[in-house]
Amino acid sequence: MNPEALAAALLAILTPIAERRRPEEPLALEAADLAFDRPKNRDHGDWASNVALKLAKPLGTSPRELAQEIADALAATDGVASVEVAGPGFVNIRLETAAAGALARTIVEAGADYGRNDTQAGNSINLEFVSANPTGPLHIGHTRWAALGDSIARVLKASGADLVSEYYVNDAGAQMDKFGASVLAAAKGEPTPEGGYPGPYIADLAAYVLERRPDLLELSDEEQLSTARELAYAKQLDEIKASLEAFNVHFDVFFSERMLHAKNAETGASLIDDAVERLRAQGHVFDEGGAVWVRTTAFGDDKDRVVRRSDSEIYTYFAADAAYYLSKSDRGYRHKIYLLGADHHGYVHRLKALAGAAGDDPQKDIEVLIGQLVSVNGARLSKRAGNVIEMDDLVSWIGADALRYSLARYPADSPLALDPEQLRRRTNDNPVFYVQYAHARTVNVARNAAEAGVDRSEFAPELLAHETEAALLGALQEFPRLVAFSAELREPHRIARYLEELAGLYHRWYDTCRVTPLGDAPIEAVHRTRLWLNDATGQVLRNGLDLLGVSAPERM
Repeated sequence: MNPEALAAALLAILTPIAERRRPEEPLALEAADLAFDRPKNRDHGDWASNVALKLAKPLGTSPRELAQEIADALAATDGVASVEVAGPGFVNIRLETAAAGALARTIVEAGADYGRNDTQAGNSINLEFVSANPTGPLHIGHTRWAALGDSIARVLKASGADLVSEYYVNDAGAQMDKFGASVLAAAKGEPTPEGGYPGPYIADLAAYVLERRPDLLELSDEEQLSTARELAYAKQLDEIKASLEAFNVHFDVFFSERMLHAKNAETGASLIDDAVERLRAQGHVFDEGGAVWVRTTAFGDDKDRVVRRSDSEIYTYFAADAAYYLSKSDRGYRHKIYLLGADHHGYVHRLKALAGAAGDDPQKDIEVLIGQLVSVNGARLSKRAGNVIEMDDLVSWIGADALRYSLARYPADSPLALDPEQLRRRTNDNPVFYVQYAHARTVNVARNAAEAGVDRSEFAPELLAHETEAALLGALQEFPRLVAFSAELREPHRIARYLEELAGLYHRWYDTCRVTPLGDAPIEAVHRTRLWLNDATGQVLRNGLDLLGVSAPERM
C-alpha cells in the first residue's frame, strides 16, 4: 500500500461524496490532486491527508465532518489498519503491517527502476549547462553548474522526460582569435598579446601545437594564426570533455557555435540569417538608424535588442542566441532549460523575450536557472591557469563523489562554501560518507547473511513490525514521489537530503533489528524477511546516489 494506491482509494471515496453534496457541478478530482504526507510523529500514523480542509467549503460542509466521512470509508480499505480524524480535519492513516512491509519486496523486484516515474512523460526538453568557452580549463564555477545540470538531467530522465543535455561550444568570434594569438605568441616565445589569455596552460597548448606542426613558424602569418587556433582549440575542447567525464558528467550533444555562422551551400544563408528573417516574418524585426533590431520589449525585455549594428556587417551575440534558440525548436525540443552562472542575470529577460518573439510561451517553454557562486576554503589557484581554481584540481583534491554530492546538496540559487577537509573525512559528519557508508553496510549485511545461510527464500511482511522498520518503510515509500517532485522543481538537492534521512533510519534499524541470528539460534522467517528490507534500502540508496552522479561503494 503506497501513496499512489491510497490516493486511488481516496479518489474512489471522494467522487461519490462530491457528486452527492454538489450534484449541479461535481468537482473535477484526480488521484494526482490527493497528496499524502508522512507525519513527523509516527504516533500519528503512516500517512496523513488534509484533503478535508481543502474540500470542505466547496462541498458545503465542515472539515471535521468531511474528514470523518472519509475516515469511515477509508477504514474499510484493504491494507488500512485504522483511520483517525485529528485537529481541525486531518485524516491520519495507519497501514496494516503486512501492507506496509510488502513494499520491501516491491523495491527489490523493481531494482534500478524503483523511483522512476512518468510525471514528465511527453515533455521534450533541451537542457543546456556549463557551455564554457573552449579557451581554457573548466573552473570552480563550471564545476558547480556541471554537478547541478547533470543531476537535473538525471532526475528529469528518471521521471520520463525526453531530454537531451547540451553543451554550447562558443567557438566563434573575437575570443577565438585572441585565444589563437595567445597560443601563437607562446609558440614564438613572445609576451601574451593585449587582451589575450595568460597562464602556463597556454604554453602547454603552444608546445602541443608545435609538436603537431613543427613547420608552424614557416607558414604565412595568417596560416600561423589559423593553425595555432584550430589545433589548440581542438586540444582544449578534448581536455574539457575529459574533465567532464572524470567528473561523471555526460553530454548528449556538443553544439558548435560555428554551425550557426556557416553558409548553406545552396542558399548562401547561415542559420543566423535564417533566424533573423524568420523573426522578421513574424513582425518582430525592424530596421532603424541603419541597424537591425528585434522588438523584444513586446515580450517583457527592458530594451529592444540589436542583431546587427549600423556600422557592421557582423551579427551580434544576440543574433547567435536567436539562431541557437530556434535551432533547439527545429530539433524537436519544445521546452528549453538554460542553467547559467551568477553573472548572467541580465540574460533572463532577453532569453524569455526571445522565446516570445520565436512564437513560444515565455512562461512555459523556457526556463533560465541562475546558479550562485561557490567557494572552497583553502583552495589554491591553478598552477596551470594561474587565476582560477580548476575543476581537475578540485576533483583530484576532494574526489569526484564528495564534490558532486556536496554541490548537488544545495539549491542552485544559494551561495555555497565548501570545506574540503570535512569532505575528505571518513566520519558521520561528512554527508556523502554517511550515505555511502549506509549503502556499503547494506551490502555487508547481505554478504554476512549469505555466509550465515540467510536468504530471501521467504517473505512474511507482517513480521516487519518494529518501530524502526515502520519508519524505514515509510521513508522508502517516499522515494518515487520525491524523484518526481525534484524533477518538477529542478531541485536535485532534495534527493541528497532524503538520502541522508534514509541513511539515518537505516543505521537505527541496523542497531536494533538483526538479519542474521545470534550464535547458534535458528534462522527464522523474520531474518529472511529483514534481508528483503535490508536489500530494498540498499537499492534505494543506490538509485538515489545514481541520480546525483555519485557512486555507491560496496566496501568502505
